[in-house]
This record gives sequence, structure tokens and C-alpha cells, in this order.
Amino acid sequence: MAAPVRRRTGRTLAAGIAWAILAGGLAGAVTGGWGDDTPSVATAELPQASAPSAPGSGGSSIASAAASVLPGVVSVRAGRATGSGFAIDQQGHVVTNAHVVEGASNVTLVLSNGRSLDAEIIGVDSDNDLAVLQVAADASNSGLRALTLGKSSELRVGDPVLAVGSPLGLEGTVTAGIVSAVDRQARFGDSGSRQTAIQTDAAINPGNSGGPLVNASGQVVGVNTAIATLGSSSRSGNIGIGFAIPVDRMTTIVQNLID
Repeated sequence: MAAPVRRRTGRTLAAGIAWAILAGGLAGAVTGGWGDDTPSVATAELPQASAPSAPGSGGSSIASAAASVLPGVVSVRAGRATGSGFAIDQQGHVVTNAHVVEGASNVTLVLSNGRSLDAEIIGVDSDNDLAVLQVAADASNSGLRALTLGKSSELRVGDPVLAVGSPLGLEGTVTAGIVSAVDRQARFGDSGSRQTAIQTDAAINPGNSGGPLVNASGQVVGVNTAIATLGSSSRSGNIGIGFAIPVDRMTTIVQNLID
């Protein structure tokens, strides 16, 4: 049974639509800064690849993209909160949303193969709603595979995308849609400031927070973070308007958190 949904609503939109973040469960105050005092021994490198000039189309392409992504996506369990995340390198670094792990002292990742790994929070940027986790040194032998990072700057309205994660605790869920807008203004994180986000109609729901938004080539182009809801209506799940942090901004923030 999925954990109770925790929603954080922000500025009300026209026609009573409100913003809501997507972590499941309840959490406490936001954890900031470094998770430990161990100095970094190397500068993080998160290379980004351009999408193929002529990616395949149709169901077979979507199925191939989903199959390539699932081994790199995890379900994040942080205290009473649940969310999603994805591996970004072979050193065991996993990206998720800050609101998924806020206030948590213990974090567990559930891989696509069913294996569970303990993880440590090594960096949090609450204003941008991003966090970096570090799994055990044997992560490379656990079945967790780093995903390829794409370039959100190359996205176009109408491009097909997939949202992958654990909505309502349903691990390994894949939903498909398109890019609805590439420069939508949304409010993420604790600062309350407007930030540019990717808008998509791929179904995302509580528990998808921190999971990847990927293109038809299986490259990460965003981090699923928020949805629009119908205000105080009982219909608080997906209504076809979701928002993701662009991967181009994510890589800069995550590199700083790791370093």
C-alpha cells in the first residue's frame, strides 16, 4: 500500500489550478548542505550527449527506450516519504528531488531487479529541489546502471518523452507523452522563485518525484518534480500537466553538490 501522499501547493494558477510536488508520504524540514565532511577527491564529470539526428519512431522505439532506462531508475524510500531517482555515473551517485529526502536520516533505494541498497545523502540544493545520494561501493555489481544524460536545450515542443519512476509506490512504471512546452515558468524548491521547466503531458503522479524524464533515445532530459492540480478539488493526481527540471540545469547543480 502506498504511503500517504504529501503535497506542497504553491501559487494558484488560472481556473483554480495549483502546483503540487510529487513525493509520497510525509517528511520534515529540508536538509541542506553536505551529508558529511569528507572532501571530494575528484571533480565530477557529467557528460551530456546529443540525441541521434533521426531517432526511431513508433512503439518499438518507445519500448526500446523504456528497456534501456529501467535498470538505472530506483524507488527512493526516505523515512515516511517515497519517490524516485536515477543513477548518473558508475560511482554510485543517484539524483532525486530534495523534497523526497528532506528530514530523512535513512534512505533506501530499490532497484529494478528488486535489490535494496542503503544510500547516503551527500548534497542537497533545496532552492532548486535537487539532491544527490551515494550508494555503497559495490553499486556497479548491484545491477544499477548509469543513465545517459541528454540535452534539454535540444528539446522541441511535440517531441516524445517518457516519465519513469514509482508513482503511488508502483515501482518501474513507464508513461509516455510529449513535450508540451520547453520554457514554462514554475515554482520549485524553497526559494519560491520562478524557474524554467519542461512541461509534459506524460502521466506523472505522487511518487514520480526525482525520476527521469527521457527522450525517445532513452536519454535523460529532465527530472520530474511537480504537477498541476485542480486546486482544492479531490482530483489531485495527474491531469496531463507535469513539470520537470531541465537536465542542462540539473548537471550544473549536481556537479557542484558532488564536488
